[in-house]
Amino acid sequence: MKDVFARLASDFFSTIVFLAVYFATNNVLLATGIAIAGAIAQLVHSRIKGEMLGFMTWASLALVIVLGSATLLTHDLRFVLAKPAIAHFAIGAIMLKRGWMLRYMPPIVVQTIPEYVTLAGYAWAVLMFAIGAGTIAVAATGDIKLWATYVTLVAAGLKIAAFAIQYVLFRIIVTSRLRAAARA
Repeated sequence: MKDVFARLASDFFSTIVFLAVYFATNNVLLATGIAIAGAIAQLVHSRIKGEMLGFMTWASLALVIVLGSATLLTHDLRFVLAKPAIAHFAIGAIMLKRGWMLRYMPPIVVQTIPEYVTLAGYAWAVLMFAIGAGTIAVAATGDIKLWATYVTLVAAGLKIAAFAIQYVLFRIIVTSRLRAAARA
């Protein structure tokens, strides 16, 4: 579990940096510049340590550098506001691959309820698309504080709630199936 959160923090490091600086300074351009610097520092750090970056980390770094640079050059906030939506759409598209979630599950879950894991994987894809669409809708209002709140609280809250619901349901279904198998 700790490893999953560490991977997520790594994948979204520059977004976290952007939001922290923005909330502290209320300056989007400064937050964008520091987020770009943080993304580059993350890349350099991983290269020095000889660590391999995952696809999502590379994608996040590329989006931060490209969209952040466009924001700084044009002073148009829409570029940086689009980054989380693009990331959620990309993640959702990846999650449409059948069985993607099986590698993240404990063996007991994979062996007992693989069909539910596959369905949950598709549900996660739908959630990512919905969060991406919500990000665009909120960004379209032009209210950066509302957008920042949505990206940090609503998007994260939905993912945490979905994870908790999935955990409880999987636990109930696995326990039920194991008990039924023991009785048979």
